[in-house]
Amino acid sequence: MKKVTGKQAGTAASKTLRSGSTGSTTKTSSGSALSQRQAPSKTTSAGAATAASKTLRDGRTSKASKTAAGSTLSQRETGRKGK
Repeated sequence: MKKVTGKQAGTAASKTLRSGSTGSTTKTSSGSALSQRQAPSKTTSAGAATAASKTLRDGRTSKASKTAAGSTLSQRETGRKGK
């Protein structure tokens, strides 16, 4: 079963996107999480996964942004099947 963004992560992503102080990298990650809210057919792109990774490593990032970034990364298909 494919993953979708949960309600809590979706709310966090929405909050992040509405914030005026949020950087573009974090907004990319949050936008990806929100677009996958009820769309099991969608997966995270490489660019959004990179943005999510940077968001999680940034010490200045809010908890809401990190929640959304975590959701984004959890929906990334790794392509490492059978290894």
